[in-house]
Amino acid sequence: MQKNSQYRPRRLSVPLSLAGLLLIAACGRAPTDVVLRGGVPAMTDLHRASTLPSESVRTVARRDFGWRLIYHPARAPANAEQDAARALCGLEKRRPAQIDRVPRVDPYADPGAAIIDIYCA
Repeated sequence: MQKNSQYRPRRLSVPLSLAGLLLIAACGRAPTDVVLRGGVPAMTDLHRASTLPSESVRTVARRDFGWRLIYHPARAPANAEQDAARALCGLEKRRPAQIDRVPRVDPYADPGAAIIDIYCA
């Protein structure tokens, strides 16, 4: 039997593209264990945690005193401030102590938006 020079035994091999994909996936960002003040995991979706409809929330931020929320009251349900305060302070397993409205420096920057500071006890 004569060997055919074009015949090569089949080997199980991983295509180069699959190997590249695995390499890229291995280099991705690992889950973070960073924790915000108050014990809130940094990966928390704060917009969803505020319990307000997504179309009403502009910004949710953790501050030294508690939380700052910028939202559109016209697009939010009744008692939105109290509900958001309970939800955000609840992330820290605390209760809301005070809600202050912050005057807008430039009301034309985001017409109709309100800023509130939420203090947790």
